[in-house]
Amino acid sequence: MGGFTLPDTGAIAIDGQDVTDLPPNHRPTNMVFQSYAIFPHLSVHDNIAYGLRTERLAPAEREARLAAAFAMIKLEGYGERRAHELSGGERQRVALARALVKRPKVLLLDEPLGALDKRLRDAMQIELRQLQRDVGITFIFVTHDQEEALSMSDRIAVMERGRILQVADPKTLYEAPSSRAVANFIGTMNFFPGRVLSVGATIDVDCKGLGRSEAPAGAKTHIVAGERVMLAIRPEKLVLTRKQPAGPSVRGRVVTAAYLGDRNQFRVAVDGIESPIAVAAQNTGTGDTGFRNGDIVYVAWSPGALVLLPAE
Repeated sequence: MGGFTLPDTGAIAIDGQDVTDLPPNHRPTNMVFQSYAIFPHLSVHDNIAYGLRTERLAPAEREARLAAAFAMIKLEGYGERRAHELSGGERQRVALARALVKRPKVLLLDEPLGALDKRLRDAMQIELRQLQRDVGITFIFVTHDQEEALSMSDRIAVMERGRILQVADPKTLYEAPSSRAVANFIGTMNFFPGRVLSVGATIDVDCKGLGRSEAPAGAKTHIVAGERVMLAIRPEKLVLTRKQPAGPSVRGRVVTAAYLGDRNQFRVAVDGIESPIAVAAQNTGTGDTGFRNGDIVYVAWSPGALVLLPAE
């Protein structure tokens, strides 16, 4: 999209304009790099103004744009500072302002928060979302961080080996992934291979270790009896109990228990299932989360929480 690599096939259009053969400096895009790429020999003011040199703007308009950029990134008064005098978050803001002052139609961000520590990264995520709403242009954001993808995006494309596997809003991508590869990338998921027994208002699946389980049919009208499938469920949608509940459940033994502050994570071994089942329990102050290694428990779930995926 930025023009640094030409596509083998197809075309690239931005706002209806074919830019496939345009060089980077003629495309209505700008880029923010993970390494910031701030010029160390220039002040903050000159870094942000750098891209405006080619636009032949009147001095008054140029300074007005720069003033707006400084206000946008909340760095008024930092104009004469050098890169080494800025924190990581401040450098990232300068890189953003330098890209946005050119008023591109699309801003390309290549893992721009990857060099920041977690606390600053979380704060910058909120700032970036607000900034995108304020300037009103499209941000295309590359990240390998699952939580960052979910929290930052209106729409996510999950890619693998150059192929787009699924494009959807964050909730759809998390709750209804189209494949095991997508489910694996976005969060943690338990997978259970099985075979379809019957198809109706729900789809009955026989899974080794789980037994007969019901999954929502949804739009999966192509599923037929006898087909091999995969049932999947998120760890936080499972519940551990010491007594067998009335609904669907399976008996197992806790093999690992980890306290993570806001939540507990468990692994439960179940006869007939090769890998232990991952269970996440939020520490809300209610319910029993004090399970230890070796405890005999029941893993329970709601049928509506199961996701039906194609077998792989």
